[in-house]
Amino acid sequence: MSNLKHSPESGPRTPGPLRRPGRRQVLAGLAGIAALPLLAACSADDPLAAQAGNADGKNYIAGDGSVLEIGPEERGEPVQFSSTLFSGEPISTDSLVGDPAVLNFWYAACAPCRVEAPDLQALHEELEPQGVRFVGVNVRDTVATAQAFERNFGITYPSVEDLNGQVLLAMTDYVPPQAVPTTIVLDRQGRVSARILGIAERSTLRTLITTVLDEQV
Repeated sequence: MSNLKHSPESGPRTPGPLRRPGRRQVLAGLAGIAALPLLAACSADDPLAAQAGNADGKNYIAGDGSVLEIGPEERGEPVQFSSTLFSGEPISTDSLVGDPAVLNFWYAACAPCRVEAPDLQALHEELEPQGVRFVGVNVRDTVATAQAFERNFGITYPSVEDLNGQVLLAMTDYVPPQAVPTTIVLDRQGRVSARILGIAERSTLRTLITTVLDEQV
């Protein structure tokens, strides 16, 4: 993945040629995610969140927060997926087109996911009035586990149930199967404009979203 990573200071970069994993590889990556216990606390008192950055023995990639940003003229085709939210409502990329969107890949026992959750919710509250859509993509949890996480962290934006890896498979040009959390920013046309591997730092993600908001359509 070294051809994709760069620091926020290094400027925009387009993704190089990628080998697109097959469905079997994606599902194998999901199966390898460790079944860690769900803990209720959601701050510095959260022992699981304290493990963020140390993936040893936990079967997930502890991303370093590296950023991929793609200029408007260099973005690929709009991404395409359709799935179902935990609420039972259908969702597709067609329903996101027209507004900037943020896709966050997560699961409840992922330590980095727990660290970034409050910042994601805060950005959702801040930017929703400007039309920005936040959608979680949960790669391993049951409805009950996902909803418990959302209650604990006060998450009010919806999440997709992706146990079968359907959405992850559609996004494998940008989201490695075990790189959770990963956060994707889509422009108003549904094209990937930015990606953060690992914990999405609040000010960095805000800047990436604001860039898309400020673009002339």
